[in-house]
Amino acid sequence: MRLPALPPELACATPRGDPSLPLIAARGLALRLGGRALCRTFDLDIRAGQCVAVLGRNGAGKTTLLHTLAGLHGANDGGDAPEVCGEIRLGELPIWPARADARLLARFRGLLLQRQSPQFAATVMETVLVGRHPHLGRWGWESEADLAIARAALGCVELQGFESRDLRTLSGGEQQRVAIAALLAQSPHLFLLDEPLNHLDLHHRIAVLELFRALAASGRGVVMAIHEIELAARYADSVILLDGEGGVVAGSSAEILTTDRLSHAFGHPLERVEAGGRVVFLPG
Repeated sequence: MRLPALPPELACATPRGDPSLPLIAARGLALRLGGRALCRTFDLDIRAGQCVAVLGRNGAGKTTLLHTLAGLHGANDGGDAPEVCGEIRLGELPIWPARADARLLARFRGLLLQRQSPQFAATVMETVLVGRHPHLGRWGWESEADLAIARAALGCVELQGFESRDLRTLSGGEQQRVAIAALLAQSPHLFLLDEPLNHLDLHHRIAVLELFRALAASGRGVVMAIHEIELAARYADSVILLDGEGGVVAGSSAEILTTDRLSHAFGHPLERVEAGGRVVFLPG
């Protein structure tokens, strides 16, 4: 696979502490929501250079798992927040049960939300520059270097020349690419992506996956919740598979992407087909 070259502006300049530590280390992690088990106790290690796919049927808990790994759920959240058990660390930063400083977390990990819904007037450049906020002082303004990073990020998602466009005038796919550009501008060590392919056409779906595969190859970590099993087989080194009943298995793509495991998790029989040197899973 030929991966795209990454512009030097998007190299991660923030030190990440002890490089021997996993980007994510979870021990005894379990999640419950509304009295229902989303995932029973399991351990997880994700290291720099890995691209991990999170798979499962609708409502299995993929988004909740990503948000928990991002540190968005805490002991005092209350309401409809999930119950979290176990211990989670991002590098040297505690996520659960303690929680690290928000600015440090934002420099370490970036989260792409599942839905983009702009409510206020803002240009594309203003939106992408939000990704630079964790790297600015409390009263700091964006520098020329920050603007160069934002332009490079827009170039990576093929939105050159869109800097002055109002975000609300863009198509759903273009808004999704702006959100990805803002995440690139944030320049984290770990990318957590909740359905990054939403609203994208075929060309941009593959381009985005190859972009994040290249980021993983450069030493970042990528965890992405997607629906397309065949794309997980093509781009992910490892898979976390949720079965919607509290069961979870994690391991290499070859180990997890089997017809038995996938058929159980998705509640429908699947058949494995090899075509053009690639693996495809089709409904039985």
